[in-house]
Amino acid sequence: MSISALFGTRVMLIPKPSLNSSSSCIAPLPKCGGAAVIECSSRPQKKATAHHRKTRPKKTQPWDVKRRPTVYEPLPPLPSEWSLLTNESTSQELEAQPLVEVET
Repeated sequence: MSISALFGTRVMLIPKPSLNSSSSCIAPLPKCGGAAVIECSSRPQKKATAHHRKTRPKKTQPWDVKRRPTVYEPLPPLPSEWSLLTNESTSQELEAQPLVEVET
């Protein structure tokens, strides 16, 4: 199996420098048994949350920037069959109330 089949892209292998060569621009390869070594990426990808925060849609139009949330009219009062529980009510008060059967 080739290296390009593993990584999905073309991989360029640097030839080993000869000992007689006087050029110092080629750095020696790391001794890893001839296998390709992948180190740090120069352009790492953003992780999911960072990517979504950076590329989220931003309001640029003046009418959209100044827009406020919709104000709805207040809800109607609860029906008399319903009871509103607050923090003041305790389990003893709830147990003291008789159960009411509803006919279906």
